[in-house]
Amino acid sequence: METRVSYACGTAGKVIAARILPGTDLLTGLETICDENGVKYGAVNCFGSFSAAGYMYLVPMDAKVGAGYGDVIKKEGPIEFLSGTGIITQNSGKTELHFHGTMCDKDGVVFGGHIVKGQCPVLTTVDVMIQEADGVEMVRAYDEETDLTQVFVSKK
Repeated sequence: METRVSYACGTAGKVIAARILPGTDLLTGLETICDENGVKYGAVNCFGSFSAAGYMYLVPMDAKVGAGYGDVIKKEGPIEFLSGTGIITQNSGKTELHFHGTMCDKDGVVFGGHIVKGQCPVLTTVDVMIQEADGVEMVRAYDEETDLTQVFVSKK
């Protein structure tokens, strides 16, 4: 099997500790924190709770790579947001997070996938750590090879 990677090496920038307050959409809240602090590229880790959740996961489909994201799955809360991780990128000059989460429902059934913007309102809190990446660019754009939106990294 051939090994193929794409990367750019930078340095750690500022660290932001934050809390997203009840009623705020997760991704909108994260993008606001990034924009207000001038963070264009980096990483996010967080956890908390949602009053509802919308997410997608990969399913087989007739596509270049044989898979793609299926329909948005919606769950009603309360939902325990066990762990979320993502990267901060730019797409057409706007902050965009590529973000995945693991959650569980009131019965402890665990589920997760790609979080959908506008679909995860915070119930009580989401506690956040953001690590800025300096010296690199991370841009989400269409990728011909996969026929999906991917992250393209380069040295800044």
